[in-house]
Amino acid sequence: MKKSLIALAVLAASGVAMAQSSVTLYGVADLGLVKSNGISAQMTGNGTMNNGNSRLGVRGVEDLGGGLKASFNFEQGINAESGKTDANTFQRAAWLGLSGNFGSVRLGRSLTPSYYGMAAWELTGAANYSAAANQFGFVAAGSRNDSQFAYTTPNFGGFSATVGYIMKPDNGGNAKYDLNVIYANGPIAAALSYNKVKDFKGNASLGGSYDFGVAKIAASWQDGYKGGKGIAGEQKQSGFTIGGTVPVGAFSVTLDIARDTKAKDTDVVVEGKYALSKRTFAYAAYYKDGEKKLTTGAKNHLGLGIRHNF
Repeated sequence: MKKSLIALAVLAASGVAMAQSSVTLYGVADLGLVKSNGISAQMTGNGTMNNGNSRLGVRGVEDLGGGLKASFNFEQGINAESGKTDANTFQRAAWLGLSGNFGSVRLGRSLTPSYYGMAAWELTGAANYSAAANQFGFVAAGSRNDSQFAYTTPNFGGFSATVGYIMKPDNGGNAKYDLNVIYANGPIAAALSYNKVKDFKGNASLGGSYDFGVAKIAASWQDGYKGGKGIAGEQKQSGFTIGGTVPVGAFSVTLDIARDTKAKDTDVVVEGKYALSKRTFAYAAYYKDGEKKLTTGAKNHLGLGIRHNF
């Protein structure tokens, strides 16, 4: 009888522990067709005219008590066209974090604060064919940082901020910091983003969007350097983005324009989406690359595809 009671107590205790922690497998499958100037139509996976890159990830969280939680995320890029994975096993994410009433802290490889700032107002959901991202990068820098310490404040009435820092030995001998201040409340979303590598010039972006219900508009100012280096030979970037999205039931159409006034280069995206369910949508997009920045050397690109989130 005593052994049975002990066994029941152990089982109950393990049940509580399991209820306080969870691990989730998730991912994205995205495939499409693309046609560019002078290039035959072909299947595309993880290309510029895909809405997003296919991926497989695992994330988890454990309640440590007292409002403190531990979390992690590992995410692997997968090309659904060939089944190949990224060269680095968890190139998309590999971090450990703690969160509580103080906010959250993440350590490792993760998306940059500048990326989150830009994604707060960008109209296509930071799609691969985003005019803003292809023209200006994510505030003139990549979308992810290795070896990043990142702290995000709690949300104060829609306001939040994130500060990221990479130490000197982890960034080729030059420390880097990256930050954002975001306001997202009701129909309004706005963000200021800034990143800088020590001894080099910084990169900045200020953007916002307003959702009227019948339409959503967005605009931004961008200032930085290609590659985020700001050294001799690197091209200064300065310009703006402007666009709008109109939803009609399950369908939406977006027009977005990104103009680099310094280079006199304009990128244009027209996107149509049709929601097949809450997790799956079909999309069609036209992307005009004003300066032929893509490796294909073509200006005009047409894409058609389907994306499933799981």
